[in-house]
Amino acid sequence: MLFSSSAAAQAQATLPHDLSPWGMFQQADWVVKAVMIGLALASIATWTVLVAKTRELRFLLRRQFQTLAVVSSARSLQAAHAQLEGGEGNTELTRAAADELHLSTDTLADADGVKERVASSLERLEAASGRKITRGTSILATIGATAPFVGLFGTVWGIMNSFIGISKTQTTNLAVVAPGIAEALLATALGLVAAIPAVVIYNHFARRIAAYKALVGDTSAAVLRLVSRDLSRHATGGQSALSGD
Repeated sequence: MLFSSSAAAQAQATLPHDLSPWGMFQQADWVVKAVMIGLALASIATWTVLVAKTRELRFLLRRQFQTLAVVSSARSLQAAHAQLEGGEGNTELTRAAADELHLSTDTLADADGVKERVASSLERLEAASGRKITRGTSILATIGATAPFVGLFGTVWGIMNSFIGISKTQTTNLAVVAPGIAEALLATALGLVAAIPAVVIYNHFARRIAAYKALVGDTSAAVLRLVSRDLSRHATGGQSALSGD
């Protein structure tokens, strides 16, 4: 009876009064605290990327839609480039095509060679725009893949400390080890809180980025059609818009 009273008193003494998430964080082992802080920072990074990348993609998609509309409706490369410069469109593709045409002024008779060089320039610009738009999304994939395991590490460490506490107190009273286990499980919960939004947001951006790349590809094809059209006019002696002529 005396032992039971002593164990109960010990359990009451070791049981923390605050079992809220913040209270459990404050009472957690330093390793578990480090894990929780890291997961909290990862979650903040996820939502920061969401806000920044959403704004960037919204602007780029709107601009690329305008660019495609202008290039698709233009009669010549020069007209398309001039209209894009006067508006909010993307002039990178039309400028690259115009620069190549200017460099190839003395070889315009070789239409296939000119179109091949223009296509090469446009392909490199497409690849560069694809690399640029994907910047910042890799951190989402990293967080989504690693956060659950980081949280699990914190849980394992916390539960290990709880079992060490059992051996030290010489009691199996759940009230003694429950707080430590709760703190450990909180690390797993934070890991999931960081990982699940990161995966969802990454998949969302993957679809939006794919749509943007498709728009750039369509615009590149439209620019190449304008180049081909201008070369055909030049070959037949019609009025040409090549290189501003």
